[in-house]
Amino acid sequence: MALTRNPLHIGAGGELLVQYQLLKLGIDSARMTTDAGIDLVVYAPGAQEATTVQVKTVDRATPSGGTGKMAIGWNFPHNTPAQLLAFVLLERDTVWLLTRAQARATAQQHTDKGGRRIYWYTDLTIPKRPDGSPLIETDVDRFLLERQAPLLFPSAHTVGAPH
Repeated sequence: MALTRNPLHIGAGGELLVQYQLLKLGIDSARMTTDAGIDLVVYAPGAQEATTVQVKTVDRATPSGGTGKMAIGWNFPHNTPAQLLAFVLLERDTVWLLTRAQARATAQQHTDKGGRRIYWYTDLTIPKRPDGSPLIETDVDRFLLERQAPLLFPSAHTVGAPH
């Protein structure tokens, strides 16, 4: 199925995908009506307070640098007000969920104006350097939403998850 290239649809699709995956884990969320750097408010059963999430979405992997190996990447502000960042790849319905600190620490690029870029290669044949770079998709498996959500929302029950 061909994906839409409309940025509004891509962003909305990412937010809805995050909500759907959280709901499958028994975690409720709501979309914000305005864009102030927070896209979702998440409330897990047993939680003492709500958690804020900024969702960043791409529809598909693209060649790195325009002609290189396939990669995905997202820009986000260093001073995001959100507690969590969800990075979405629509073509595979995949979501990675990171705390603000994890996203900042993992981001490879930083601008003088406070922007950050986090990216990794989807091409798993990329050779690793001695310092462990570049990041490839399997390096960030621990951040997949289905793995992170139980750690970030430990009191949530997986009522909607398959048994």
